[in-house]
This record gives sequence, structure tokens and C-alpha cells, in this order.
Amino acid sequence: MAIAFTVNGKGVSVEAEADTPLLWVLREDLALTGTKFGCGIAACGACSVHVDGALTRSCSVPVSEIAGRAVTTIEGLKGADGTLHKVQQAWIDAQVPQCGYCQSGQIMAAVALIERNGTPSDAQIDEAMTNICRCGTYPRIRTAILAATGSAAAAVQGEA
Repeated sequence: MAIAFTVNGKGVSVEAEADTPLLWVLREDLALTGTKFGCGIAACGACSVHVDGALTRSCSVPVSEIAGRAVTTIEGLKGADGTLHKVQQAWIDAQVPQCGYCQSGQIMAAVALIERNGTPSDAQIDEAMTNICRCGTYPRIRTAILAATGSAAAAVQGEA
């Protein structure tokens, strides 16, 4: 079945079974491999993308539910000129990743949080950031989120 939707601002049409998870269409059909497979049950968040601006765990959404909608992946956060999104830059500045596997999903969750709340509090960060990081970089993730909002730019310097 042909399913048409928008990915990172570009219209696409893919041939896929209706129940194929969006994650696999992104990775296998569209070669957007920044979105990762983690658990397959929407628990870990490695597969997080935005669908019509809402944070979505793509491993558990059938591609048929995406028809006519707009998907943004980690690859779509960069500006048209290739500049990094402010959250991506904050991640680099705070040296967030260790293994890096979960980080695209973490960044997508952080962007959704900032777009929703502007300058989130620690409690809002705790509530929203439910993605799992096996390396335990949660303090650096918090620092990067705060730095991206301008609320703790100096903290990036001292956090390790």
C-alpha cells in the first residue's frame, strides 16, 4: 500500500504494509538511520521523532497512521544551511553522549519539551525526559536542556 506523508519538510510516498512501524519505514525505506531501534515497545525512547510536532515513539506507530502527516527526525532538526539546532549544539557543548545510542531520541524529547514549555523547570525536565540512557548521562542531559534555553549557559562549562 502506498502511504504519503512529509518527512523533514519533504513529501514522500512509500510502499509498505499498513502495520509496518514508522521506525522501520524511516530507517529502511528512507535511509534516515539517526532514529534508533531500542526496545520495540515504546519504553526506551531511542526511536523518538515528532509527528505533527508531537513527540512520538516511532517503533509503536503503524505507518498507516502517518498518512498525510508531518514527521521530523533527528536529521530534520538542522537548519537549511546545515546549522545545528540549539539543542544539538547544547548537547555537544555539554558533552552529553557516552555511547551515543539513545541521544537522537533524547534530543528529540528535549526539543519537544522546550517547544512546549520554553524554559522548563527541573521538575518539568524530570517529568518529560522519560527516555532511557544506559550510560546514565542524565545530569549532562539536564545541563544541555537548560543551556539550550539560556537558563544555565554557564553550567555547561562546569558540568562533566
